[in-house]
Amino acid sequence: MQLATESTGTGPRLVLVHGFTQTGRSWRRVTGALAVDHEVVTVDAPGHGGSSEVDADLWEGGAAIVAAGGAGTYVGYSMGARFALFGTLARPEPVDALVLLGVNPGIEDATERAARAAADAALAASVEADGVNAFLARWLAQPLFASLPADAADIDDRRRNTAAGLASSLRRATVGRQQPVWDRVSAIAVPVLVVAGDRDAKFRAIGERLVAAIGPNATFATVPGAGHAAHLEQPDAFVGLLRGWLRR
Repeated sequence: MQLATESTGTGPRLVLVHGFTQTGRSWRRVTGALAVDHEVVTVDAPGHGGSSEVDADLWEGGAAIVAAGGAGTYVGYSMGARFALFGTLARPEPVDALVLLGVNPGIEDATERAARAAADAALAASVEADGVNAFLARWLAQPLFASLPADAADIDDRRRNTAAGLASSLRRATVGRQQPVWDRVSAIAVPVLVVAGDRDAKFRAIGERLVAAIGPNATFATVPGAGHAAHLEQPDAFVGLLRGWLRR
């Protein structure tokens, strides 16, 4: 399972994994600052960008991402954070540290999980029927992205994705079909930073609970003035937070 990657800079390796409808290039608001003293590897997740034809669930995709990224600190956002989390659980050896922004370790209630799976199946059918452009307009109109500036959304990069790839991701890597891993995260032995935008109440609560579940090697932090896509909304603050944690 070959995934597309790009790299820049030299130094300790950071492997960045993007969110749904994005690509590895979606990190460019922060890669320049990080590449000053790090090797920054960006991965196109299964169903996205140069990996559009890769069809994988979270376990398969997470393991493939860790194989593609190699040894380093893994930084994931939203869907990418779930891939990084599952990759760490599946193949912990290459993961030196883990940063999870806007992550959900799983929906525990079976009825709620089934409803989410059905909703994402409907979204998959809609992107196949209507095409990427129409789907992106609806996707980014969600309240979850209300504080995301239009220029930070980087629509042109998202349009590099295919309808088939996005539909595959919705069907295979949705949180609705995701096995909850709340009872497994305490096995993670490396340092973990869990992050949420301070305006993202849902993921602040999930993040605080996740840190407690992992244990003393985990830290929770918020990005001031940011919603769900904190690294895009407040890139300087996110980089500062990440750098401070890496130094410690």
